[in-house]
Amino acid sequence: MKIGIVGMGIMGSGIAQLSATAGHEVITTDVSRAFYDRAIVSIGKSLDKLIEKKLVNREKAQILSSISYTEDLNDFSKCDIVIEAVVENQKNKIDFFRRIEPIVSPSAVISSNTSSISITSLASSLKDPSRFVGIHFFNPVPLMNLIEIIRGVKTSKQTVDRVVEFSKSVGKEYVIVEDSPGFVTTRVIAMLINEGAFEFSEGIASREDIDKALKLGGNFPMGPLTLGDMVGLDTVVNIMDVMYESFKDPKFRAAPILRKMVEAGKLGRKSGEGFYKY
Repeated sequence: MKIGIVGMGIMGSGIAQLSATAGHEVITTDVSRAFYDRAIVSIGKSLDKLIEKKLVNREKAQILSSISYTEDLNDFSKCDIVIEAVVENQKNKIDFFRRIEPIVSPSAVISSNTSSISITSLASSLKDPSRFVGIHFFNPVPLMNLIEIIRGVKTSKQTVDRVVEFSKSVGKEYVIVEDSPGFVTTRVIAMLINEGAFEFSEGIASREDIDKALKLGGNFPMGPLTLGDMVGLDTVVNIMDVMYESFKDPKFRAAPILRKMVEAGKLGRKSGEGFYKY
């Protein structure tokens, strides 16, 4: 398959690495080539570790040569699947989908890696919403073993089947879910992080003990505050806001401490500091 990826941040670069490692041809774009150049360095380092651990058996150079960059969306014309992985802003996503639809073939799948925005709403921006689907990956993409496939109201079975085929080709398990704010995974994960933030702000326990309690008492691989730092606290706030606006249920209210940390630029790992320093 030829896979088009829009956005070369943490998620986009991970999807590019995964796809290229599986033997797919990958074409990428972003607002600046600098994002691509930075992503390629990060992908190279990730591949070094995976190859050393014998988790990847292809040559690093061969994988990297499968990932290209363009600033011309017309170069996406032969893509089988286009995956959007930009910031969680519905307007920006819709603007892109409207631009890419007339370029790609009528049979191409157009998708979003959104973790919370309605797939049905995004699909409504297309002339053919049946070709649109959510393909939700998890960070770090090369290591996390799940793809959440989100079916919008008008998503066709053929579209879902093609994404299932893609999921199998990159060696991932998958679940197929109906469109709902936060879907299955994000809705629970964001609530976990948000509740951990409330507990920390209320002084119930230290950040270390909150994380330790969930790791040892709930058998989670990491605690909610560490997880929040990995996801990005700004992303967590955006997700909570989407769910709050959608459900109008106060249980989805973002913890005030999260907003305060985001305003202070403490976004987690990507900014060097969140609940912890990195």
